[in-house]
Amino acid sequence: MSKKKSAIKAVEPSTPEPENLTLEETKPELVESQPTHPEPKPPSLTPAPEPPKPEKKPLTLNYLNQELALLKKQLQEHATLISQLQETLARKRKPPASNGKVQIKDKLTGKIYKSKNNTYQSLLKSGELKELVDQIIFGDIPEKNTFGWYVLNRAWPDRFEEVKAEEAHQAEDIQL
Repeated sequence: MSKKKSAIKAVEPSTPEPENLTLEETKPELVESQPTHPEPKPPSLTPAPEPPKPEKKPLTLNYLNQELALLKKQLQEHATLISQLQETLARKRKPPASNGKVQIKDKLTGKIYKSKNNTYQSLLKSGELKELVDQIIFGDIPEKNTFGWYVLNRAWPDRFEEVKAEEAHQAEDIQL
């Protein structure tokens, strides 16, 4: 044996071999501290009683027809509710309006248009732009040209002027 191990053995009192020990001899404090009656479990740890299971109805043709009729009724109610909600939202929405920043006045006719694109579309539908459409400056399909106002303004630069919204309202009030 090494000197350290022999020194440790000399310091430690001799203890009996673990093979000969019983439970009471090795851990007497544990044996004494254990209660004689079991502790009750807290109520949260006790399992809850299972709810009674509903009886399953046999799948008959009549039962399936009733279930299908109920589902159709619910579907109709949902469709009605959705359409009512859409109508309510549509009534609450404000109608589309121009931002009020720029309106266009036609110097030739004196008419005020609510936007640049509205000017182009209105003149196109009225047929006043026929000579420009025939020159194909608005493209193959002039109705789909979203930049028609800019082409129109380049073709007739002196005919239109931008008007502020306040000035346009004053002009409308004077005309009425």
